[in-house]
Amino acid sequence: MDTVEVIASLLVVVIIIVSLLSNVLVLICFLYSPEIRKQAPGLFILNLTFCNLLLTVSNMPLTLVGLINKGNPGGEGFCHVVGFLDTFLTTNSMLSMAALSIDRWIAVVFPLSYSSKMRHRDAALVLGYSWVHSISFSTVAACFSWVGYHHLYASCTLCNTRANSIRTQFVIFTVVFHSLTFFLSLVVLCVTYLKVLKVARFHCKRIDIITMQTLVLLVDIHPSVRQRCLEEQKRRRQRATRKISTFIGTFVLCFAPYVITRMVELFPAVPISHHWGVVSKCLAYSKAACDPFVYSLLRLQYRKTCSDIINRLLKRSSLNASGHRGGGNDRNHAAQTAQ
Repeated sequence: MDTVEVIASLLVVVIIIVSLLSNVLVLICFLYSPEIRKQAPGLFILNLTFCNLLLTVSNMPLTLVGLINKGNPGGEGFCHVVGFLDTFLTTNSMLSMAALSIDRWIAVVFPLSYSSKMRHRDAALVLGYSWVHSISFSTVAACFSWVGYHHLYASCTLCNTRANSIRTQFVIFTVVFHSLTFFLSLVVLCVTYLKVLKVARFHCKRIDIITMQTLVLLVDIHPSVRQRCLEEQKRRRQRATRKISTFIGTFVLCFAPYVITRMVELFPAVPISHHWGVVSKCLAYSKAACDPFVYSLLRLQYRKTCSDIINRLLKRSSLNASGHRGGGNDRNHAAQTAQ
């Protein structure tokens, strides 16, 4: 193994650990909190967490083995199953992110009718489409034997392992697949989140106008208080922009290099470095480690749930410890009485 492969292997190990721990924590919060479970977006988060966890335990370790052994980590049939999962889980996670962006757009643009527009039934229908979409493309790829071990990415994934006579079909499938998955999800994310940002800035501007009018009326207000109010308004606008940039930016940064590489790969005349192929695959995997923080763990509701779980565990530990001490004192007292 050369230096790049060693670094990539260590990166995959870190991604596996972070993704496994963070997604399990999101799942625990979902199961623990009734408030999270009763919200329609919770179904999208649950589906995204399920895809990330399954990808972490099924595909990432095999990519690590492929990097170390420089070859197929299992048999051909086993690699077909893993390649099917890679296609299905990656597609499903992208569509889940698009569904979450649509949910945020409805919540911000139609706040008064959100409860009627996004119910659990509506969320289930959206997830149903996501699963049908993902299974359809994965099944077509599996039926045509377009999944297998790909040396460029050291992974079991989409790969034209059959004769060159059907290369045109594979090219068409790859273009349609990425167009209706990555590019469609990216368009949905950009359109919905930019509309959310526009509405958020509009509301911030209205609040700023009301605040400035109030500050003008309060002529005796201290300059430092007025300055803090203006700084808070600026932070509020920056916070909205930062959140939207994080949602779109992580999606593009993690998935775009891999998808663009897959599209360039369709042109045999364009050489692609093996190292770049592995790095692009690692970037795609890193989205599974980012998602719990981007969509869940940094939100106030999840932080509060994590705090409640930790406090409950600490309280139970302290009660068990005091119980053991109390039981020991009772036994000592009984022994002394018997003497």
